[in-house]
Amino acid sequence: MAETSPGVALTRELIQKPSVTPADAGALDILETRLRAAGFSTQRLPFSDEGTPDIDNLYARIGDSAPYLLFAGHTDVVPPGDSAKWRADPFAGEIIDGELVGRGAADMKGGIAAFAAAACAYVEKRQRPKGSIGFLITGDEEGPAINGTIKMLEWLKQRGEHFDHAIVGEPTNAQMLGDMIKIGRRGSLNGRLVVRGVQGHVAYPQRADNPVGHLLALCAALKDEPLDSGTEWFDASNLEITSIDIGNAATNVIPAEAVVRFNIRFNDNWTPESLKEEIRRRLSSARPAEKFELAFDPCNALSFITQPGPFTELVAGAIEAETGRRPEFSTSGGTSDARFIARYGPVVEFGLVGKTMHQIDERVALTDIDRLTAIYARILETYFG
Repeated sequence: MAETSPGVALTRELIQKPSVTPADAGALDILETRLRAAGFSTQRLPFSDEGTPDIDNLYARIGDSAPYLLFAGHTDVVPPGDSAKWRADPFAGEIIDGELVGRGAADMKGGIAAFAAAACAYVEKRQRPKGSIGFLITGDEEGPAINGTIKMLEWLKQRGEHFDHAIVGEPTNAQMLGDMIKIGRRGSLNGRLVVRGVQGHVAYPQRADNPVGHLLALCAALKDEPLDSGTEWFDASNLEITSIDIGNAATNVIPAEAVVRFNIRFNDNWTPESLKEEIRRRLSSARPAEKFELAFDPCNALSFITQPGPFTELVAGAIEAETGRRPEFSTSGGTSDARFIARYGPVVEFGLVGKTMHQIDERVALTDIDRLTAIYARILETYFG
């Protein structure tokens, strides 16, 4: 029965650990125990950094030769919101009408459980792969993403370990299992624009300098001209103004300052450095530099692409064989830890359907967990075949 399948059972166990970032709550213990029992060597990797929460992570591997297929993902989840609005306790892992309901069901404890179930079954059947299978599991994907995947990859490099291909089990499918593989992601850059004027009485504008007028001109300079028209595998880059703060409660006072925050999702036309230069150029063309201050947050979200080839075709072929659907190769959506993994080797993302991720009543069909397990099993058989 679907509800007692290894993938479903493990997903339920993981959901029942309330691992809201940065807490682990025992989720990694469950996964580590399961992988050790199957013959994987495991290592816990706690990392710290000033000003960020400590994070526990898990690395597991079986085999010591190439080719090396790495599975990556995260056991941390976002907060459930108002638990009273859920159909069931968000951390109970209840099955309702053929669906498993709970925080992390889709994003991405179901994906981790499906890959772990497939890998354990493969090892039991084959004893050892003709190469290596690994797991890189963090508790920091939904948080700052500082003490997780990026540091684990640096640790692997220092040890001289190198994977050949990686799969991230994020919920990539938009409507149904098998409709989309992510082969890349756009980058993300946050900026802050401060416009300073001279405060004064609204009846005497000649004695003041209203920053709002400057702000409107500067925002127009940011938005009026498209950054680009897209590339072969990417949509056009887009800049979105996310907040405008003036903080002026009075109706008869010209404010002294206005602050604008914006985010840019950028494709492979840009690097963070070239994008910053372009933003400065646009602002300077609208107002002299003394009228504004521009700053950018540190950026660790660069765009990347895994060019279609034998590996992407292998994954797509396994999906089509199990679902009857030919998946679309896509670079849509937000960022993920695949952006860090791509610096070390080819990576694709494929997991469950993401329609309910981060929502109240996050859920996934039991049949989808089982089919995803079958897809991963077919990938393993083909990859090491």
